[in-house]
Parts: sequence; structure tokens; C-alpha cells
Amino acid sequence: MSVALVEKTSPVREKPSSGRAAKVFRRNRMLVITTAILAVIVLAVIVLPFFLPSVSATDPVNRLLPPSAAHPLGTDSFGRDVLARLVSGGRASLGLSALITLCAAFTGLMIGLISGFFRAADAVLMRVMDAWMSFPAIILAMALAISLGASIWTELIALTVIFTPFTARVIRSRVLGIAGRAYIGAARVSGMSRWKILVVHVFPNVLPLALVQVVILSAAAMLVDGAMSFLGLGIAPPTPTWGNMIAEGRSYLVQAPWLVIVPGVTIMVCVFLLNLIGSSLRIAVDARARTLSEMQRLRTRRPSGS
Repeated sequence: MSVALVEKTSPVREKPSSGRAAKVFRRNRMLVITTAILAVIVLAVIVLPFFLPSVSATDPVNRLLPPSAAHPLGTDSFGRDVLARLVSGGRASLGLSALITLCAAFTGLMIGLISGFFRAADAVLMRVMDAWMSFPAIILAMALAISLGASIWTELIALTVIFTPFTARVIRSRVLGIAGRAYIGAARVSGMSRWKILVVHVFPNVLPLALVQVVILSAAAMLVDGAMSFLGLGIAPPTPTWGNMIAEGRSYLVQAPWLVIVPGVTIMVCVFLLNLIGSSLRIAVDARARTLSEMQRLRTRRPSGS
């Protein structure tokens, strides 16, 4: 009888969350719009630099010009076209944020899987993660950048170290919930090794939440990257980034406010879009977030129905 039970339950997996994510895209018009806007921004920073003036072409005669037909976003203190630098800087800012996010998500995913499924490793790994999270993120990033020297690789290492614990704790929480399911117990009884269970049964059900975490982390990475570039601890000029464009324009805040406003608003828009996309996708893959969303919806409808 017990053998029959194992045969019946061992091959079962949770229903994948990809179908729910696709349904959210079909039903949530705002999510589709925000994703489309973000896709347009990414496409623009990839394609437009081929059609815009060189970011290093200076023109001292036409320095600090306001927005015009010739220069849609004006020029900076060296006469360089702000639009060209903004688009080119987007390559560095978005590209570096994406690379940081992928590195942090991968390391956090591995740590979260091992910590959540192997209880012996959990005590050590999570204490290390807690120690990392006890330091303010920007302070820790600055300390690492100063000690290792400001460069793109230093920033990549520093921000990966910062964001790894957050991903690890989210994944660990999900793994702990999955590890107690009946089909995991049935797989163990059937003789399947723990590593195979982790790869075959646990990892596919954790992956959708990890993808959502990538979107959410990318917004935080963009903010911290902008702050480090502003402080001179990231990619150094003359290579433009949105953060060092703000740093260069702060000396002309009264005379040419667009030098600060344009990159600042761009960072704000991208972070807003990423947070909105991440929150919407989280509802699709996280049962608790989905329950809270439904409760809030019912709470807002109650006054109108009474």
C-alpha cells in the first residue's frame, strides 16, 4: 500500500507559475504598458547611439545651450550633446545594473537553494547572510570601492556582494515551503537522492520567483549604481553614465538645470517601471502576495458596495 502511494505521488510537481505569469500579462494592461515602455528605453539605448553625435565631441562655443532643435536636450559644459550622452550613458547604467543583478541573483539562488534544502548548511550560510545585511548597502559598497579602487569591476563585485543576501533569503523562504510538500517526501521515500530532488523538483518551482527577484533587484542596483557613480566610485568620466552625468551637472544647477534633471528623471522612470513590473509579476508567482492583493481589492470595493 505504501509502495503504491509512493508511485502515485513521487512524479508530481507543483503547477508551474509561468501560466499564471502569462495570464497576468493578458489581464493587466498597466503591466503590458510599463513593460513596453521599458523595452522601448532599452531598445533606444542600444540603437540610437549609432545615429547621434559622438559623446566625446566637444564644442566650447555652444556650451550650456538650452534644449533646441539642434540639441533636443541641450549641451553640457563642454558643448557635448546631452541626448547623445544620455543614450550612451544608458548603455553603461542599464548594462551594468543588469550584470550586477544577474550575478547577485545567481549567487543568491545557489545559496538560497542549498540553505533551504540542506539544514546543516543553513545555520552557517544564513548567519553569513545576516551579517552582510546588517551593514547599510551604500556604506558597504563605498567601503569596498574605496579599498579595491574605483572601477567597473570593483562596482560589480561590491554590488553583487550587497544584493546576494536579499535574493538568498527570498529563495530560502520559498525552498523551505516546497521542502515540506508531500511530493518531496514521496520522492525521498522512493530513493531519489537529495541533489536530484533539488534539481528536478525544487529548482523548477523556485525559478519563477527568482526571475521576479531579478526584476526587483535591477531597480535597486540602478539606484545604488547611480549613487556610486555620483560619488565618483563607479565608472569614471569621460565615459558617461546617468550617475556621473548628474555629478558633472551639479555645478551648473542654476545655469543649466537640465544637466541634472534629465538623467535624474531617466533613473526615476526606469526604477519606477522596474518596481511596477516586479510587483505585478510577484503577484503571479507568490501565493502570499496574491492573497494580499486580493484582500486589498476586496477592501477597496467594500465601501462602494455598502
